Amino acid sequence: MDIHEGGVGAPASPVRLIDTDTEGDEPEAGIALCLSGGGYRAMLFHVGSLWRLNEAGYLRRLARISSVSGGSITAGVLGRNWARLGFDGSGVGQNFSTELVKPIREFAGRSIDAKAIAGGMFLPGTAAERVVAAYREHLYGDATLQDLPDTPRFVINATNVQSGALWRFSKPYMADWRVGEVKSPKVSLAVAVAASSAFPPVLSPLEMEAKESDYTPGSGKDLQVAPYTTDIVLSDGGVYDNLGIETAWKRYKTILVSDAGGKMPAEAEPERDWARHALRVLDLVDNQVRSLRKRQVIDSFIAKTRDGAYWGIRTNIQDYGLAQTLSCPFSRTMELASTPTRLKRLDSDVQERLINWGYAVCDAALRKHVNIALPMGQFPHSIGV
Repeated sequence: MDIHEGGVGAPASPVRLIDTDTEGDEPEAGIALCLSGGGYRAMLFHVGSLWRLNEAGYLRRLARISSVSGGSITAGVLGRNWARLGFDGSGVGQNFSTELVKPIREFAGRSIDAKAIAGGMFLPGTAAERVVAAYREHLYGDATLQDLPDTPRFVINATNVQSGALWRFSKPYMADWRVGEVKSPKVSLAVAVAASSAFPPVLSPLEMEAKESDYTPGSGKDLQVAPYTTDIVLSDGGVYDNLGIETAWKRYKTILVSDAGGKMPAEAEPERDWARHALRVLDLVDNQVRSLRKRQVIDSFIAKTRDGAYWGIRTNIQDYGLAQTLSCPFSRTMELASTPTRLKRLDSDVQERLINWGYAVCDAALRKHVNIALPMGQFPHSIGV
């Protein structure tokens, strides 16, 4: 699916106004990139998209990178290592492979979700705490939000289970519009990413403590009181916004969306017991909300209320109508789209195919909708898709 699918009209916004927003405010000039959830599948797909953006000189031009869930794993590594990317005079990071691709691929060779779940069930501590430990050991070390660059602004999104709102982690502040704002938070990057990727129900929730004195006085709408401020209960950012667009859409005119989200399969014999049936119903609700948000994003591009492009892991690259694209048979890319939403080890060839697919579909979207003069890229890995 590219941005020309769907009918033309005055689209509903894919994000909703909250009490702190001013209706009618015009977005400012600038490019924001949104990275969806989807476990290791998304983590690697987004590496491919970022690879193409870097080669095309757009990575250095980004004003904001907003992420959820699996997309936040990739964004966290990119943000931590941003200063070492080595941008040259044309804005291309010469150290992209060593500073982003290498650590992500090494991490994709490890399984962490099953161990975290088992440990959370049978040992002291929670599954989320074990994911934090794995992120700290293998990706982020002791880095905090203060180690992220000033530009672009990285926003790592989680869902506040208590308030029902988005909890935003960034260098200048972390905040929930109802609970309040903490300026210059010292929260570890591992904790922020683990909160963003706390897939329910098995890796959720992540519990985080704070002091009431940490908050800017009067910065919360109606919940700036304990325990909302002191004992914070967070879940996967994709629960609230699986595309990670909320904090980008309201601010910038040009939005790039890389979507590696899954699609709920049909099920001929759904489970009847209350627990598994409830999970199936929740998946139905989630699937419909994500589909609606994606449709509204695409229709907003068509109606020219925003500039930019959407590309997805379930896109048929032929739909872009370009004279030439990288070879990506739809049957092959749909195999990649069905990779489970897990933090589970992926074989090297699957990793390379996912990276190649993210690269190829981003390449097509950029050449169709952002820069028609951009020459076609070449697969990062010889394996194709």
